[in-house]
Amino acid sequence: MNLVPAPVRVDWTGEVGPLGGDVRTRVDPGLGAEAYRLSTSALGAEIVGGSPAGVFWGRQTLRQLQGPDAFRRAAIEPGPAVVPYLVVEDAPRFGWRGFMLDVARHFLPKDDVLRYVDLLAVHKLNVLHLHLTDDQGWRVQIRRYPRLTEVGAWRRRTRIGWGEPVTWDERPHGGFYTQDDLREIVAYAAERHVTVVPEIDLPGHSQAAIASYPELGNTDVIDTSALEVLGDWLINPNVLAPTEAVLRFYENVLDEVLEIFPSRFVHLGGDECLKDQWRASATAQARVRELGLTGEDELQSWIVRHFDRFLTARGRRLIGWDEITQGGLAEGAAVMCWRWYAGGIAAAEAGHDVVMCPQQEVYLDHVQAAGEDEPVPFGWVHTLEDVYRFEPVPPRLSGTPHAARVIGAQANLWTEVAENRGRVDYQAFPRLAALAEVAWSRLPGPDERDFTDFERRMHAAHYARLDALGVAYRPPTGPLPWQRRPGVPGRMHNKPRKTWHMAK
Repeated sequence: MNLVPAPVRVDWTGEVGPLGGDVRTRVDPGLGAEAYRLSTSALGAEIVGGSPAGVFWGRQTLRQLQGPDAFRRAAIEPGPAVVPYLVVEDAPRFGWRGFMLDVARHFLPKDDVLRYVDLLAVHKLNVLHLHLTDDQGWRVQIRRYPRLTEVGAWRRRTRIGWGEPVTWDERPHGGFYTQDDLREIVAYAAERHVTVVPEIDLPGHSQAAIASYPELGNTDVIDTSALEVLGDWLINPNVLAPTEAVLRFYENVLDEVLEIFPSRFVHLGGDECLKDQWRASATAQARVRELGLTGEDELQSWIVRHFDRFLTARGRRLIGWDEITQGGLAEGAAVMCWRWYAGGIAAAEAGHDVVMCPQQEVYLDHVQAAGEDEPVPFGWVHTLEDVYRFEPVPPRLSGTPHAARVIGAQANLWTEVAENRGRVDYQAFPRLAALAEVAWSRLPGPDERDFTDFERRMHAAHYARLDALGVAYRPPTGPLPWQRRPGVPGRMHNKPRKTWHMAK
């Protein structure tokens, strides 16, 4: 059938013929919100969805049945497409089927983001997590604080790859989205039943903000006025100060963010917040004593809890990387688990919703093969098969009531060395197609999954669809000559990659 993702049930008559007549659609809430039933015959097609989203996903399957040319922007052959006459009954396993795109490290123009919305929709992925702020750039216009984009959206130079000695691209880099740009992205995504979840990083990964407004930093420890937007990729010690003024600043930022993004969830980062400056700061230590905290981990938790209450009061929910569990997890927060599985397991067992996206499985900036031709090798090797065997519900939760707390799965693509659309395509595809099937379908356990069949379907139809869509994916035979980056140093992890088997 060459369907990606795989359907729940297919009844095929054995006949193949032209798709005659119209495509008729209707909504039947009894099917479930994103479920659909697709029927094709010589008389046309009927799509019944549990909601408009279900109808939309049914249309995507109909496109798949019509062949790769259905993914072109205009028809190239006259007459109706030839399709198998069948009935497909389909529904997703997870409600959160996501892709995180980091536009902070390397800015992608608005049209590239809109294109990725289309690519997600083709694969029945329904969440675009936009990583909008980091040490290396602030990408969202905030009218109350114009220096966030006047200063924070631009860096003087950029490190090339990793390794020693450090080499630099001395060209300035930057860009940002106006609020109207982001409203357009949100509206375009909504038409395709994709939710855009914004990420505003705090209290770490905040040097672009501090460079714009030095009073946000720990001014009693360092001269924050000397900081500039970071051009390197290191984990940065320059973090936000735990003051009331900083809380008010970010409340004002979030007020504008919430006006742009109607998503229920708002991501507030919370990862890799080094505590050295807080330990050295008299202001931070006074705050620890004032609040009766045991240390700096609880100080970070206090900040996260503050914004959890702030978002809850406005009908939203906070989600953050799994470091937000340190020092105590905010009552209403959800966790995005990226470090192995332990943080997600603990959060689920404590009654918190979890999106599984462990770097050891589904970080798409990691290298796809061990060969020397791979551009800027980084991390562990994550092959297409590795991603296809990713299981979002770890064995410890499987079969328990806590398994329902795993609300979805997501692949993440950080862009330290993915400097343009072509490099993003190369890192994302074809592995994002494997993630799409994992997130949609109720597959057997990782060891029992039929990767040979998945690979056959990729070769039989899906690579041709990606070609029709203009995706510069990594070919199964390895990178094309123009996809390589010889001489740019990478950084591979030395310890072995854990898998789902070790997530006990």
